Amino acid sequence: MEDLIKTVNIKDTIFTFRGKQVMIDRDLASLYQAETKRINEQVKRNIERFPNDFRFQLTSNEKNELVAKCDRLENLKHSSSLPYAFTEQGVSMLSAVLKSKVAVEVSVNIMRAFVEMKQIMLSNASLFQRIDRTEKILLEHKEKFEKIFKYLEGDKPPIQRVFFDGEIWDAYEFINKLLRSAKKEVTLIDNYIDDTVLTLLKEYPKLTVTIITKKIDKKLNLDLEKYNSQYKNLKVKTSNKYHDRFLIIDEMVYHIGESLKDLGKKVFGFSKMNIDKELLGVEND
Repeated sequence: MEDLIKTVNIKDTIFTFRGKQVMIDRDLASLYQAETKRINEQVKRNIERFPNDFRFQLTSNEKNELVAKCDRLENLKHSSSLPYAFTEQGVSMLSAVLKSKVAVEVSVNIMRAFVEMKQIMLSNASLFQRIDRTEKILLEHKEKFEKIFKYLEGDKPPIQRVFFDGEIWDAYEFINKLLRSAKKEVTLIDNYIDDTVLTLLKEYPKLTVTIITKKIDKKLNLDLEKYNSQYKNLKVKTSNKYHDRFLIIDEMVYHIGESLKDLGKKVFGFSKMNIDKELLGVEND
């Protein structure tokens, strides 16, 4: 009997389910040197001594959790029956029902193990609470830092980048990021404007938008009139002096190697230029 107790660390057979410390019928049978079936039969014969707070049957999810916690119970995974769990009071009652010398000796050691486990839980309760509070604090700080980094990242437009053929969405998202960074006004210098550009700009009705392009045909003129009849934030100018495309966000000047209507259809690059927009012949009205 002493060899058996030494071989099995009883504390390792105590689990927590439904807020209670319990032992599984299979482990108890092993300690009592009996069959699991016989133990449960004895319980059924004396079922009035085993209310639900003394003994209860695990659910399928609880059984799976038990198997995940303990490798030696892995064969339970394929068992069609659900194991029973005995609380400390249930184990004490079980030893009385079995009425054997082995059961009495083992129960004494089990009771000691339950008491030791309670002492461990009580002595570490404050530590667990501190750890829990620390985890919550770290989680709160992590969320705050993520918000700060996200804000900083979203508020700081990129300086330069190259987009490759087919990166249509990435290019479109990039232009939107630049437009979102604008505080008051946007100026687009682009000789190839169509209604797709207006569709992009309509998402920013609070900005003052100026478009400078080489010519305005009848269709574009109609599109511009319809756009302004609703949003009223667009000014259009014509000029023949620009070859390249520029996007001016407030006071920041970006050189863009592709017309906005063709973003991502060919390889192009953009870069932020450290010049005043007045050098491009663009002035505040």
